[in-house]
Amino acid sequence: MTTKNKIIISVLLVALGVACRILPHFWNFAPVAAVALFSGFYLDRRWAVINPILTMVIGDFFLGFYEWPLMLTVYACFVFVGLLGSWLKEHKSFEVVLASGIFSSVLFFLASNWAVWQFSPWYEKTVTGLINCFTLALPFYRNTLLGDLFYVGVLFGLAEIISVLNQSKILAKRSV
Repeated sequence: MTTKNKIIISVLLVALGVACRILPHFWNFAPVAAVALFSGFYLDRRWAVINPILTMVIGDFFLGFYEWPLMLTVYACFVFVGLLGSWLKEHKSFEVVLASGIFSSVLFFLASNWAVWQFSPWYEKTVTGLINCFTLALPFYRNTLLGDLFYVGVLFGLAEIISVLNQSKILAKRSV
């Protein structure tokens, strides 16, 4: 894939991610993890880091920035997911992509809620406070999981459909 195509795809992915974050939607039903995973898988490591960070920074510009330890944790989760996508390109299968979408949701849930517990004044810094934090976050996790699986399915599904269509065009040209 050419650098020009990678830039075009990156702009589209970031635009999708930002639009889905700032337009009305169910809490945590957003494509940022899918953008990161897809960028790592189909583009390369550079885009796996740049695309989710740009998506978050631009979205946060409109939505509002928040405490830096929480932001750092959230951004780091998405960068990690993007790098996971880079590693996954060597292990491409439906099951691996599905498991990666689920893993991305679990990682985000655990890391972001640990950071909320650790760095915000909302919860006691006890085991009970941590359990309370995770318990109250469960409804948001459901939406995170559903959003990640939906957007991973859409992005990876479209990429595979386009790949099959391109292969059929190549085969049709060869047979002429």
